[in-house]
Amino acid sequence: MFAEERYRQISSLVSADGRVTVAGLSSRFGITKETVRRDLALLENDGVLRRVHGGAIAGSGATTNEPSLSSRSEQHSPEKRRIAQAALALVPETGAVVLDAGSTTGALADLLVEEGRTGLAVITHSVPIAALVSAAGLSVELVGGRVRALTSAAVGSSTVALFSRLRADIAFIGANGLAAGFGLSTPDLDEAAVKTAIVRSARRVVLLADSSKFDEETLTSFAYLEDIDALITDRAPEGPLARALSDADVEVIIA
Repeated sequence: MFAEERYRQISSLVSADGRVTVAGLSSRFGITKETVRRDLALLENDGVLRRVHGGAIAGSGATTNEPSLSSRSEQHSPEKRRIAQAALALVPETGAVVLDAGSTTGALADLLVEEGRTGLAVITHSVPIAALVSAAGLSVELVGGRVRALTSAAVGSSTVALFSRLRADIAFIGANGLAAGFGLSTPDLDEAAVKTAIVRSARRVVLLADSSKFDEETLTSFAYLEDIDALITDRAPEGPLARALSDADVEVIIA
């Protein structure tokens, strides 16, 4: 295979999957890891991707990059649906449940509506989730604040203060990144503050994150692995992340 064709295929893989690994490309193309690293360096110079430890991510993958809610809803949707189905099994019949803003938690809200979980009190700072749950006749408490257009989620000091006064039975949260040392992260400082408050507000905390979030570190860490009780995902974590989750006694549920 000519180098130019290899570059095109690497570019396509990064665009489709969001990230590639040096080991994976070496095996796929039958070339040395040193050659892969040179390929990635050339593609990074062209702005196609950004190199990270062990591989590369899409060129837009800066720590402050944050896709819109509508964009995220279209990405990895089958995986998110399976994760939401697995999360549904952890939702109590009665009690208070916090749903963080996000596309995977939004999928869980869809399932709660489909099942007609009228015995639940749903607490959220997500305007779309609150509207969906309320329209279905379920009990919902919308935690207010300044609404970010990008995520349709309330943020700010008043949002944080309201969550700090709650003690829910379980909270389902999302994250833009999940890494062994950095923990759970998100690009926006205000969103991070709210997520930290949500983590502290519940007796049990469950992270809903598809495997594209593995080993990612976005701008702001809002919780450590020790702060969550379970991770529901579509693929088993590997390497340092898997070991860190085990050390933190986090239950990993594969959907």
